Parts: sequence; structure tokens; C-alpha cells
Amino acid sequence: MTASRNPTTAEELRGAGLRVTAARVALLETVRAGDHLGVEAIASGVRERVGHISLQAVYEALHALTAARLVRRIEPAGSPARYEGRVGDNHHHLVCRSCGTVTDVECATGQAPCLTASNDHGFSIDEAEVIYWGLCPACSTRTS
Repeated sequence: MTASRNPTTAEELRGAGLRVTAARVALLETVRAGDHLGVEAIASGVRERVGHISLQAVYEALHALTAARLVRRIEPAGSPARYEGRVGDNHHHLVCRSCGTVTDVECATGQAPCLTASNDHGFSIDEAEVIYWGLCPACSTRTS
């Protein structure tokens, strides 16, 4: 009996039909190690791993990884895009109105899309994206 193993980052990139580069491996690993990171933070993390990379290259790699569904892009209203490595499941987000912290929250009801539209207008809906807004515990304490 052989033990199952998780695929390497390079194997995941190949499996998604993407060319494997040191920058893409570093970028995917940075996103997965982070917590809803913005592009600047991702670029910084990649630079720590592989040296210089242009911001344009980071944007292009994020676009490719998002299209391949290896990372997820979220863009809360009024905020720059953020990226996370948690993909393919049924979760939503909490966003602090004060400090901008983003936290995952499980969907309250069942499988994707976990919400039913009052009128689907003929669409075949397969996903619902919910963002809850409020104050995180630290900001709530500061305003009390």
C-alpha cells in the first residue's frame, strides 16, 4: 500500500496547464502562506524567495493563477484586490470597515452556491459571493 502525497507546487502548475517558473512557484506559495494578501505584499514575498520580480510580472502571474483556479481574487468594495490560496470550497468573507482585515467565514447553508437567487433570469448559477462588513474585535474594542 502506498501513502498518498500532496502534489508539489510545480506539479499543480503543470496540472493546470501552466508553465512552471521559479516566480510562479514562489508566488503561489506566498499567496498560500499569506492571509488575503494584496499585490504589493505578494510581490514582496516573491522577492524574498527568488529575488527581483517586476510588479507587472506579479500581476500577469496572478491573472494566470486565478484563471487556472489555483488562487482566488476577492475585491471588497473600496479596496484593492486581494488574493487567497483557499479555492474550490464554499466560503465567504468578513471585512473590517475600519482596518480592512479580511477573514474567511464558512457558508451557513450547504453546498455552492449556498444561496438561491429570487430570480435567476435563466442563468445556471454555480456560485454566490458574500462579503459581510463590520468591525473586527480589535477595532470594536477601540471604538467602545
